[in-house]
Amino acid sequence: MNQSFDQMTPAPPASFTPKQGQYLAFIWAYTQINGRAPAEADFQRYFKVTAPSVHQMLKTLNKLGLIEK
Repeated sequence: MNQSFDQMTPAPPASFTPKQGQYLAFIWAYTQINGRAPAEADFQRYFKVTAPSVHQMLKTLNKLGLIEK
């Protein structure tokens, strides 16, 4: 028989944080619009963060295998 939603097992947790997801979504949208990946300066302007913050996030996404540099 069909299980009700409350009896189903929960979905596994996402493999990235919400902030990482925002960066991934930005990369996807920027690439769709401009035909190329965003530069670190583009992240800085969009998210209003410092260069080291952007660089660290991109290193983390790369280490997790979510992007390739």
